Amino acid sequence: MKIGMLGAGTIAQAIARHAVRHGHEVVLSNSRGPDSLAPLVQDLGPLASAATPAEAATADLVVLAVGWPQIPDVAAQLPSLDGTVVIDATNQFATLHPRPTVADLGGITGSEYVASLLPGARVVKAFNSLFARYIAADPRHEAGRQVLFLAGDDAGAKDTVVRLTSEFGFAPVDVGSLREGGRLLQLGGPLSGLHVLKQD
Repeated sequence: MKIGMLGAGTIAQAIARHAVRHGHEVVLSNSRGPDSLAPLVQDLGPLASAATPAEAATADLVVLAVGWPQIPDVAAQLPSLDGTVVIDATNQFATLHPRPTVADLGGITGSEYVASLLPGARVVKAFNSLFARYIAADPRHEAGRQVLFLAGDDAGAKDTVVRLTSEFGFAPVDVGSLREGGRLLQLGGPLSGLHVLKQD
C-alpha cells in the first residue's frame, strides 16, 4: 500500500516508521516543501519519499497529522479525495502555547469537522488518543498489544484501518461513528489519553 502523510511531525513519523517496517511505501509532506524532508526520507529508507501535500494525497490511504489550525489550509491544497480512506490523527488544540486551549466546535466532533473539509473522503479517527511515545513504540508487549481506538462512518474504511494497524501490531477497537465514537476519542473524552493493552 502507498500511504500519504499530510504532516511530518512526531505522530506522522511514528506511523510512517511502522508502515515502512511492514513493507508499505510512504510519501511524506509538510508546509515547508519536499526538500526539507530529505534527512527524514533518508533515515526512513528506500520505501520513503517526499512530495507536496497534493501529491501525497493521491496515495492509496492518507494520514492527516498536522496541527489543528493548519487543517483548513492543508485541505484547500488537496485534490478530490472522493473514496479515499483518510486517517484523522488530529486533536482540536486551538493553541499549544503558552498553554493548550481546545477549539470550540459547537455540537460537532473534531473528525466531523475534518470530514466536512474533505468531501468524499472516508474519514477514520485513529491515533489521536494515544501519546506519541505509545504510537512510536512497538505495540506488542509481554502483557498484550497496545489498544488503538478508532471511529468512523464507513465500515469498509474502518476495516482497512483495522487490517493495517493490526499488521503494525496494534489491537484496534472500533468505538462507533465519527459523532458518537468521535466524542469518546477527542480531547476531554473518556478514551482520550487512555493507554490499555489487550491480551491475545
